Amino acid sequence: MDSFATLIRTASHEQHMEAETSTFMSDLLGGRLGVEAYARYTEQLWFVYEALESEARSLAPDPVAGPFIQPELFRLPSLERDLAHLRGPGWRSSLTALPATRAYAARVTECARTWPAGYVAHHYTRYLGDLSGGQIIRGKAEQTWGFARKGDGVRFYVFEDITNPAAFKRSYRQLLDAVPADDLEKQRMVGECKHAFTLNTAVFRALGEEFPLSA
Repeated sequence: MDSFATLIRTASHEQHMEAETSTFMSDLLGGRLGVEAYARYTEQLWFVYEALESEARSLAPDPVAGPFIQPELFRLPSLERDLAHLRGPGWRSSLTALPATRAYAARVTECARTWPAGYVAHHYTRYLGDLSGGQIIRGKAEQTWGFARKGDGVRFYVFEDITNPAAFKRSYRQLLDAVPADDLEKQRMVGECKHAFTLNTAVFRALGEEFPLSA
C-alpha cells in the first residue's frame, strides 16, 4: 500500500508535468523571454502566496492544516524584496493580477476558510515545488538576467531558514502520511492537488498570451 505522500505525488504527476512544460515556462527557462516576463510572473506569485499566507496563522490550531503551517516556508517577505528589486520601490501601485491568477488565489482563500484539507493540497503543490523545481528557476534567472546569486530578484527561491531541504521534504512527506483524514477525504485532497496544478497552468497560459514569442 503506497503512502499518502506517494499517492498524492503520483496521482498529480500528469498535471504537474503539464504545468512544468508549459510554453511560457519553457520560453522563460530557455532564456527566450526578457526580464519583464519574469517580473510579471513574480507579480502573479505574490497574489497566490498572499492568499496562502494571509490565512496561515488562523489555520495553525487546525488539526489537519496546523502541522503544515511552518514559518520557515513563508515566501511573501522574499517576494516583496524581489518585486522591489524588479519594479522599484513603488511596486505595489502597479501590481495587477491576471484573471487566471485571481481565480487561483480565490480558490486558495476559499479552501483556507472552509476546507483545511484542501488548503493542505495547495500548500503541498506550492511549497514542495518551490523547494524542488524552484531551484532550477533560480539558477536560470541568475544566469539569464544577471541577478546576484541567491540575491535580490531570486530571493523567493531561497529558503534561508531551511538548512537541509532534502530532510525538510522528508519530514513534510511524513506529515502528509500522518494527516488525520479518511480515505475519502484523502481522495478529495488528491483531486484538489490536481486542481491546483490546473489553476497554475492557467496562469502560465495567460502569461504565455501576454508574452508570445515573435515567430
